[in-house]
Amino acid sequence: MTVKYTQEHEWIQLEDHEAAVVGITLHAQDALGDVVFVDLPEVGRSYTQGEVAGVVESVKAAADVYMPIAGEVTEVNEELRADPSLANSDPMGRGWFFKILIKDMAQFDVLMDEPDYAKFSQNS
Repeated sequence: MTVKYTQEHEWIQLEDHEAAVVGITLHAQDALGDVVFVDLPEVGRSYTQGEVAGVVESVKAAADVYMPIAGEVTEVNEELRADPSLANSDPMGRGWFFKILIKDMAQFDVLMDEPDYAKFSQNS
C-alpha cells in the first residue's frame, strides 16, 4: 500500500482509491516521548487539508494532529484511545489514529514519499 508523509509528521496510507488510514510517524513519536493521551476526531466530520483533527499528549508535550488531506473521518482507533502507548510501540500499525474518505486525491499525490520524508525529518 502507498504511504505518504506530511511536514507535520503524519503518515497517510491508501486502503483503496477513496479511503485511507492516518497516524503519526516514528519521528513524531520519538520527539514526543511516551504518549499518555490522544484526542481523536469525530466520526462523520469533514476536515480540510491542514486542519487540526486531533491531539496527542505525552509526558513531554502536547501536539496537534493535522489532517494530511481533505476528507471525512469514517472511523477512529478506539484501541488507541484505550491504550495511547500504541502510538509509541506501533505508530505505523496498531497505533493508527483515524480513517478517512478522501475528498481530493490530488492532495495525496503531492505529499512526501518515504525517501523525501526521511531527508526532511533528518533536518527537522
